[in-house]
Parts: sequence; C-alpha cells; structure tokens
Amino acid sequence: MLIDFFQTLRAARLPVSVRELLVLLEALKLGVLDGDDGRGIPSLDDFYFLARTIMVKDEAHFDRFDRAFSAYFKGVEMLTENLRELPEDWLRRTLERELSAEERSRLQALGWDELMETLRKRLEEQKERHEGGSKWIGTGGTSPFGHGGQNPRGIRIGGPGRERSAVKVWEQRAYRDYDDTVDLGTRNIKVALRRLRRFAREGAETELDLDDTIHSTAANAGLLDIRLVPERHNKVKVLLLMDVGGTMDDHIPKVEELFSAAKSEFKHLEFYYFHNCVYDHVWKNNRRRHAEKLPTWDLIRKYNKDWKLIVVGDATMSPYEITQVGGSVEFHNPEAGADWLQRLTRAFPKSAWINPEPQGVWPYRQSIAMIEQLMGHRMFPLTVAGLEQAMRLLSK
Repeated sequence: MLIDFFQTLRAARLPVSVRELLVLLEALKLGVLDGDDGRGIPSLDDFYFLARTIMVKDEAHFDRFDRAFSAYFKGVEMLTENLRELPEDWLRRTLERELSAEERSRLQALGWDELMETLRKRLEEQKERHEGGSKWIGTGGTSPFGHGGQNPRGIRIGGPGRERSAVKVWEQRAYRDYDDTVDLGTRNIKVALRRLRRFAREGAETELDLDDTIHSTAANAGLLDIRLVPERHNKVKVLLLMDVGGTMDDHIPKVEELFSAAKSEFKHLEFYYFHNCVYDHVWKNNRRRHAEKLPTWDLIRKYNKDWKLIVVGDATMSPYEITQVGGSVEFHNPEAGADWLQRLTRAFPKSAWINPEPQGVWPYRQSIAMIEQLMGHRMFPLTVAGLEQAMRLLSK
C-alpha cells in the first residue's frame, strides 16, 4: 500500500526513507485519520497533512512534496467547505474536446450574477457525475462549470486550467515563494536596475576622501591629515509587489531572476505577494498567507511617497477580478481590485507595472489593457529594454 506514492516522492528528489513510509502506514492502521462524519472516511486534506508531517523533515522541501502529492493524486482535488461534497473521482479528466472557432463563438458567456446563481442551482439539482455536454458540472464539454472543457467565462472546479478564461477557481491552491538566491545567467537585469539609483553619503566616516586629504595635508605644511567621509549608498527605496500562482507559474524563472537582481541592487527593498490583482491584503510568506496577512491600508500607511512602487504580474485574469466586488477567484473581496490599484497609484506617485507576458499578446488580453489604463499607462515588459524604460521613469 502506498508504494507508488512513496516512489513518486523519491522521484521528486525528496529525502524519504522506508522508515517514514512504515510510520505513515502504522498511523493509518491505528486510525489516526478516522473521520468525524460517522463513516470513518478521512478527507484528502487530512491525509495530505499527515503524510507531509511524517515524510518531510525540512520546510525547504514543502514545495517538492506539494508538487509530487498533486501529481500522484491528480483528479482527486477537494472542494471548498460549505458546499456539498461531490464524488472524489468526479473531476478526473477523461475527455478532451476540441472545438472549431465557429463553435467557440456560439458558446454562451453568462453574466457574473447569472453565473453564480446557475452554479448554485446545478449543485442542488445534480446527483451524478457528468462528462461532456453544455449544462452539468463535469469534465470536457462546453458547460461553464467543471474543467477540461471550453467556455469563454466559467468556474473551474478542480483539475488544471487550459483556456485561462475562468472567473472563479474552486479548489485549494498553494503557492511557493520566489527564490531570491537564484544565480543570474546575465548581468543585464542588474545593469538595467542600476538606472534607478540615488547615492548619498550617510553614517560613520569610513571611506578615505583622497582629494580632501591632499588639500588638508598641503595646508598643514606637509603633515599628513587624513580625511574620511561616509560610504556612498544607493538611497532609493523600492516597494515590490509580486503576483504569484496561477498563470504566473509560467514566468517563475524570469521573475526569480528579477527578484534576485533587485535584492542585490537595492539596499532598501520591501516585497509582498498578491494573486492576480491587489485587493484588501497582501502577504510576505506564501505558506502562511492565510494566517499572516497585511491589510493593504496598512501597507499604504507604512510606506510614504519616497518609496518607488514596482508591481510584477502578467495582468492575465478575468475582467471581473478587476471590476467586480467578489470577483476574486479565491475569496469574496469587499471592494473591486480597480479601487485598490487606484489607491496605490495615488499613494505612490512613482510607480510602474512590469509584465512578464510577451508584449505582442497584450492587445489580445482585455485584463492587460484594463490594468495598463489603471496604472496610467506605466506598464513595461520584463525585458532589459522594458526595465530600462521603467527605471528611467521612476528615477525622474
């Protein structure tokens, strides 16, 4: 039992031994996970935490474990609480349906309120699994509910995204922090960031001032008079907000290079994470993002206008996430994302958005055009030329 799961963890280069596997099996045998629902059936979430506690000894390996666990139990994702449970094999993707451009154009895109109300009705009416079709929750097909199908505006329930058109995602999502120690393959990003510099001499006098020493020595009849000055430091202060998870997974290497370069170039750097659009809170640590949130109002109050705001994200999302109350794919946001972006740009006059998506696709993404307008057209591509343009703007 669980031999394949054990081998999956080993293949992901996790340092697990047979001893950990035996401990896990013993815990299951002793009924550690017996459920409280009267049926004695544990949830997948319960097994995940038990297995991680036993098999992983170092927090640095949490991300590898998450990916291996997801790969092994693919298709058995658990749904959120407060909604009735669906069969655990419900969302296994068994049908890949390709539609022509003409068929896609005929798909019905429901409005926000209609979409949420229709989902509530489907959950009440549906009694069994479904594959394909245009009405029920399932896999494939053109229904706005489920995954693996095609619909211009729907709610993804479990399973991987494909068309990136979902306005809500119904699953537990875990993100990982960007690595700020990644080695850069090129110095070009650092060179571009150096355009945003403002040097000042502050602190203790530790650096030799050669010109003043020569002048003072000469004025002192040749007796050596050493003069020191404080060391020059880059005084610029940068507040970095980074989109994480979802479509940003495609850009992790580029963003990690930028993050590493920024940490080495800017002495005064503070960073926070968000997902898709900034709402009423941000966070520092992705593993504790639900427990350790920083209200965005506190962020605005903590950092004054001397800080340069740099937002990194692909701005690829449903327009509802920007314009609607409750539009976030993860939680019910009490205020629209557009309101928060406007507050940030007012609080930080020197601000810019860095987009890792190729600039050629920007005109075809409605959300990118909306974000660019909200940022006052201060959006730049994550290229050396784009970074140089952004740094010039911020240094004015």
